[in-house]
Amino acid sequence: MVGTSRRRLLAQATIIAAGIGLGPPVSAQTTRPIRILVGFAAGGGNDVTARLLAQKMSEGASGQVLVDNKTGASGLIAADILAKAPPDGTTLMVATQTTYAVAPQLYKSVAFDAPRDVAGVALLGASPLVLVVNPSFAAKSVGELIEMAKAKPGAINYGSGGVGTTPHTSAELFLFNAGIRMTHVAYRGEAPAIADVVAGQLPLLFANVSVVTGQVKAGALRALAVTSPKRAASLPDVPTLAEAGIKDSNVETWFGLTAPAATPREIIQRLNAEVRKALAAPDLQQRFAELSLSVTPSSPEELDALIKSEAVRWGEVIQRAGIKAPE
Repeated sequence: MVGTSRRRLLAQATIIAAGIGLGPPVSAQTTRPIRILVGFAAGGGNDVTARLLAQKMSEGASGQVLVDNKTGASGLIAADILAKAPPDGTTLMVATQTTYAVAPQLYKSVAFDAPRDVAGVALLGASPLVLVVNPSFAAKSVGELIEMAKAKPGAINYGSGGVGTTPHTSAELFLFNAGIRMTHVAYRGEAPAIADVVAGQLPLLFANVSVVTGQVKAGALRALAVTSPKRAASLPDVPTLAEAGIKDSNVETWFGLTAPAATPREIIQRLNAEVRKALAAPDLQQRFAELSLSVTPSSPEELDALIKSEAVRWGEVIQRAGIKAPE
């Protein structure tokens, strides 16, 4: 009798929970772990953000959350995997304007279309970029760099994590507003480009502040300016581009968590709640702050709207700079 009563109570509790909209966490719907795709090499801004989020979500109701780097085509290879994944909440992706707003306009042969193929889960944060140079590079300021570039147009190389990445398009915006030319060198990810600047194989690049703060503080890189409207909290002595006399060049890389477009709304909402809980953790907020990465949680709908608006902004930069996808 006791066993029967207990089973009856459990059954009633399940019915009540379903009736008020409760349900098991996303991870309870499947035995598989959640996989967060990253379209760039380990160590870059997307990767750092994804790993911090995955660690915190793994501590909560989500269960095991893994990061899977699938590099290439400015993140579109990973995005294509996401679009074709089962829409059950177990395959997600951390991406920026690079993959969702810029790359689809460059790679015309790719069928991926973010508004059609992915659903926003939540905006995670935003990071300014910083113009960094090898410590041996002659220019000690933005003004000196501009003078060097004007003296020898196109002679100075700058790197990025790939054609159409936010560091690349941000550099093109800077070059246009400064009235100078430099030569772009594209890498397969932000981390290897940064490594070559540290090694002296490349003179400079724009990089996410969240990725290079440690190298700047250690003296492995020298920072000339940040792209945010205000100075970065982690690099308070580094001026903004506006302070250096370059107007209209404010850029911040935003990071958003997305799912396949057909993912049921109840799963999207549940994931959004779990992400918000993770982002509210004091230790995660402290880690984000140390990297000058703001915490900016949003609704799924707000992220969807941001992806659409960013495509318009960066489409203008692409057209003006004549940025072309690699052959």
